Amino acid sequence: MIFVTGGSGLVGSFLIAELVARGLPVRALYREQVPAVSGADQVEWIEGDVRDAIGLRAALEGVTHVFHCAGLVSYAPQDEEALQQTNVEGTANIVDACLERHGIRLGYVSSVAALDSRKADTEEEQAPLVIDETAKWDLGAAHNAYATSKYLGELEVWRGVSEGLRAVIVNPSVILGPADWDRSSTRLFRYAYNQHRFYTPGRINLVDVRDVVHALRQLTLDTEISGERYVLSAGSLPLHQFFAEAATCFGKRPPTTEVPNWLAESIWRLEHVRSLLTGARPLITKDTARAGRQPTEYKADKVRQTLHMEFRPLSETIRWCCDELVMLAAASPATR
Repeated sequence: MIFVTGGSGLVGSFLIAELVARGLPVRALYREQVPAVSGADQVEWIEGDVRDAIGLRAALEGVTHVFHCAGLVSYAPQDEEALQQTNVEGTANIVDACLERHGIRLGYVSSVAALDSRKADTEEEQAPLVIDETAKWDLGAAHNAYATSKYLGELEVWRGVSEGLRAVIVNPSVILGPADWDRSSTRLFRYAYNQHRFYTPGRINLVDVRDVVHALRQLTLDTEISGERYVLSAGSLPLHQFFAEAATCFGKRPPTTEVPNWLAESIWRLEHVRSLLTGARPLITKDTARAGRQPTEYKADKVRQTLHMEFRPLSETIRWCCDELVMLAAASPATR
């Protein structure tokens, strides 16, 4: 039996569909309602939460492999406690439950945010920063709450490995796939679809959800590798180019006006004040305003060599996502 957390999320939903298509028995966790994912009727669904340590222990009865895909992605100040509870304490609960059942293998979905992307003082201002699995976390540097939560979540997995758990970690960059327009990376496509005029400078590292699922499944089910992590990234694009390609796929007008850094700095400060006064989540935060300014490339050579895999071209992924999102929007126009 294979156990999956985060079945309603982007990675979890595509993973469940692939596991079911391969005829593998799947048990998955859900919180409020069973997700409408492909193959859902063939899944043993269990209502619960990764923050419920006792419930997780019971859910792992008869399980041989665990895919921990559940996680919270947020840069809003209001979510710092929730990030700690879900990404850190929830992962600790998964690790502890796995350790109680000898022989379980764990595949953990982390993020490139857990890799230290601190710019060295000796580098030129615009010199690209190249990061791979050997990156060391700088405890003395400033990190946003999301990155910190993923790093601390990884520490829980490493703790499990030191206690005998067989586990692998994948660190995807921004994952692209057709999903809810209001969630995670799919909001990038919604921004292009809605023909906004403005864009910020910088680059964004991207990867196809199908490639993430392929690597995660193979590393966890088809190898005996343990105690290793793998960057998953197909490459990077200027944010303006991403919006242009997505808008073209949708038949929409791409954004044309670059927001200078000084204006982005002003906007996030105003949004911060607005969120403090109203309690609403800011539309832009300090972290999102500054994202992509330092050119960064995440190297995925390790997984390429280990699995002899190649990532889908980003242009192909963008086209696929747009086509699928258009069909989803046609079926449920309210999602736009």
